[in-house]
Amino acid sequence: MTMLSHLLKDHQAKQNECKKLRPKRREAITPATCLTEVFVDHLNVGVAQANRSQRKLDNKVKTLQIQAAQSAKRTGQWLGMVENFNQVQIRDVQNWAQKIELDMCTITTMLKYIYKGQWQSAPS
Repeated sequence: MTMLSHLLKDHQAKQNECKKLRPKRREAITPATCLTEVFVDHLNVGVAQANRSQRKLDNKVKTLQIQAAQSAKRTGQWLGMVENFNQVQIRDVQNWAQKIELDMCTITTMLKYIYKGQWQSAPS
């Protein structure tokens, strides 16, 4: 029995120590809880700010993607217009050059005839 009573006394002593520590634990828990809340609030502010920044960046990315697509479309249209203009101008220059070449050939032929005396005026 002495062993059992000894165990009971040890148990009761530990229970009394625990009862004495409970108010101290409660006193320690309150500041720890406050500190934890401050940390969480501070982290939440940072997270909220990061989320706002991310949303702003996402919106800017979307805007830039739209602007880039519009710019690419306009560039394609301009290239098409310039190419068409160049083709028209090249055809006009080719036609002009062909007409000049034909005129030069005609003039050269006429000068050859004149030089050879085939276009001489009637004898006087």
